[in-house]
Parts: sequence; C-alpha cells; structure tokens
Amino acid sequence: MKPILWAGAILLVAQASMAADTVTVSPEDSGAALVNPDMGWTLMFYSNVPQNYGSKLEPSDTVDDWPGLSTVYFRIPWAFLEPEEGRFNWALLDTPAQRWIAKGKRVAFRFTCSENWMPFATPEWVKKAGAQGVFYTWGKGPDPEGRLWDPVFDDPVFLAKLKKFLLAAAARYDGNPDVAFIDIGTYGMWGEGHTGGSSQVPQEKANVIVRRHMDMHLECFPRTRLALIDDVTGPESADGPQPLTEYARSKGITLRDDSICVQPPPRSWFHAKMAQPFWPETPVIVEHEHYGASKARGAWGDGSWLIKAVEEYHASYLTIHWWPREMLAETRATVDAINRRLGYRLQLRRLSWPARVTLGQPFTVEAAWANAGVAPCYPGGFVALTLKDDKAGMVAVLVDEGFNVRDLKPGPPGQAPVVSRSCKLTVGAIAPATAPGTYQVFVSVGRRDGTPVIELPLAGGDGQRRYRLGDIQLLAP
Repeated sequence: MKPILWAGAILLVAQASMAADTVTVSPEDSGAALVNPDMGWTLMFYSNVPQNYGSKLEPSDTVDDWPGLSTVYFRIPWAFLEPEEGRFNWALLDTPAQRWIAKGKRVAFRFTCSENWMPFATPEWVKKAGAQGVFYTWGKGPDPEGRLWDPVFDDPVFLAKLKKFLLAAAARYDGNPDVAFIDIGTYGMWGEGHTGGSSQVPQEKANVIVRRHMDMHLECFPRTRLALIDDVTGPESADGPQPLTEYARSKGITLRDDSICVQPPPRSWFHAKMAQPFWPETPVIVEHEHYGASKARGAWGDGSWLIKAVEEYHASYLTIHWWPREMLAETRATVDAINRRLGYRLQLRRLSWPARVTLGQPFTVEAAWANAGVAPCYPGGFVALTLKDDKAGMVAVLVDEGFNVRDLKPGPPGQAPVVSRSCKLTVGAIAPATAPGTYQVFVSVGRRDGTPVIELPLAGGDGQRRYRLGDIQLLAP
C-alpha cells in the first residue's frame, strides 16, 4: 500500500508543477475602428432631400473606407413612400439598404410629414381625404397664401392614414434584425419636433400631440428601437429631463439630438444633460449639422467640439451628415479620435491560463477587462475561449457565463474601470473526442453559445471576431 500512496503523491506533485506553468498575455489596443451592434457612424443616405447625400455614390460603393461606419440612415418624406393611398414605393429604401446589409451593416429610418422645400411632405391625398391642415410660409408661420402645408398633427383623419402607413412599414421593418433604430419623426419640421417656422403649434399642445405620436410608434414597432428627437421639448428648451423625454425613457425609447454644431460655442448644443438619464440604458444618437454649412458659419471649429459632444452625450451613434468622402478627407483626425471613444470599446487588459491542462479536468482562467468607450455595451455578451488545431478546426468552445460585459462601466478617457474575473473551464469532458496536443487559444465576446458578436480592438483576428492570444497543451487523462 505504501508504494502505491508514494506513487500517487509523486503524480500529484507533478500535476501541481504543471498547473503553476501559466501563460499570461496583456494585449494592447490595436487602435482599430470597431463596427458593433448599437453603436457607430451613421451615413445619411437620404437627409430629407433624396439627393443628399447618397446620390453621388455608385451602386457598388458602400463607403467602406469610412472607419467605424455601422449604419446607413434614410430620412425621407412620407409622400415619397406612399404617393397614392395603399401604393408604396419601398424600393426607395430597400434598394440602397440592401447594398449595406449585404456587408453586415444595419439601416435606420425616419418618416417625415413636414418639409420646408416641398408643399406636401404628408401626401396630398391625405388632405384631399379630409385631413385638416395649415398653409404657411417658411420662417413666417401660418399664411393663407403660403405654398407649404402642415397637417394638424392630431387631426383624426391624418392620424388614421398615418397609422396605416406605419403599420405597412412595420410589416417590413419591425423586428427586422437589420434595422438599428427608427426615429419618431412624424411631428414637426423635418421630423425634428418643432413648428416655429411653419404651423407654430403652441408647446403645451405639442406636448400632448407628441405623446400620441410616440404611442402610435410604440404600437406599430414594438420590437424595434425607437428614438425621440430632443427638439420636441423646444429647440432651446431647458437642459435636463422634461415630461416628454421622461415619458419616452419610461417606454424604452432612446434620445436623438438633432442637431449640434449649428452655432459656435457656447451654443453648440443645448441638451447634453437631457441625455444623461438615457445613456446608461439605451444608445444615445447625436446628429451634427450639415458639415459644409456648419463649417461655413464657423460652428465646426477644429473638430474638438464634436469630440467633446461625444463625451458629454455619451454618444453611441454619430452621423456623417455631408458628402462622406469630402467630410472624411477634411476631418480624418477627428474621426479617428472619435472612434477611440464612440459607443463602447471592450479592452482585454490581461488573460492567464495554464500552459498545460489535462483533458476532462477543470482549469482556471484569470482575466481583466475594461470598457474604454463612453457608453455601456448595450447588447451585452459573454467571453469565450476557442481552441483551434493547425487546420483552424474548432477543438473546444468554452464560455464563461458568469460574467456579462454589459456590466463593464465606461469612464473618462484613460480612466476606464478594470474588472477582474476568474472562472473554471473544462476541455474534453465526455465528448467530443479530443486528442492530446498543442492548440491555438482564441478569445471572443458574444452569445452564450460561443458565437462571436462583438468586435474587439485586438490583433490576430480570424475574420470571425475571434482573436488569437497564444497556445495551450492538452494532456491525456
């Protein structure tokens, strides 16, 4: 009996020695612009006027050279989508949308009912059906001789026709995984929620009407992220929570600021404090003024104001509101700086694992993570280690389900809180059959089943959002 016990003791000592042989990596942030869910640059393909700003792009051109472009945005008058009642022009949206969807990008929409460059953004057939409205002259207000027409935004006929349109749109886009968000843009000029230059609806009445439009969108798009434009509270209303924005937040609607950098500092934006209750829960969207117009009136500066806005709003989405190549050529340094902070940016600060492990036996993995962005990782995700052989075959997919990256808190630049995590994983328990040998170790973040979802700022990617960190040796039991 004694020799057997002595041999067992030698075996235990040997296993302890091997377990102490640990691989530790501390990868650096690659600096790459990331394309991830619920964040990124948003290209204005239609900015109300259909020619702005996708009309100069060839059908094959998806602006792949813009780093961090994740979403293409279509803001278009209702009249162009339903020129006759019940006859829809969805190709206006679906044709350009499919170009980006084919490359794994997402799309977003706003349907508007009031424009200052066309008489009937709400289809004229709605007026002819009996909807009440107001003729106006832009900048002057209601004018019987005006050529522009606003619906009365709570008129029963208008609301009934609008709801039918939204339900038709919802049949195509609600719950569609390729749709990032839809703006509640059916009230006010350009869908921005203000009428000061058009039909001049008193704010007290506007508060009631906007809530009805929110409820209608919630009913029609229950499975899609919705965004409320900040100007529904008044273009220069007091910063901080307002009854309309608080109602929106209570319903899971996020906030969009339309737009910043219209005026030079200190009037570059008005509602950063309004965004504060939103960003811990939902991705805040920031739209800057048309770049050329902002630059011409001295409201753009050197780009530092836009960077500051991303910080103050904790922005997850930011627009490309101009001809994209012209803007990128003139603002590349600003774009690169913003990409290091926009949305979330999950950094693996350290990962340790045993150099050798026995098949079927648990081993410990130690990790340290931080979020170097300005916003939480809203979709969340779980860390996985994938072991591959020299033919890139997946030998093991091991997920730490006890830690959700949604819990990583953002911080000021360079001050992101670091979270340490320890978990036990096992390779080759019962099945699948796994041969002893040396395998490559990859890290990823995604679904509980190990499917990668989140792009990380790491080198060594395999093209599927897994990143090689080193090797591990698997020993026979």
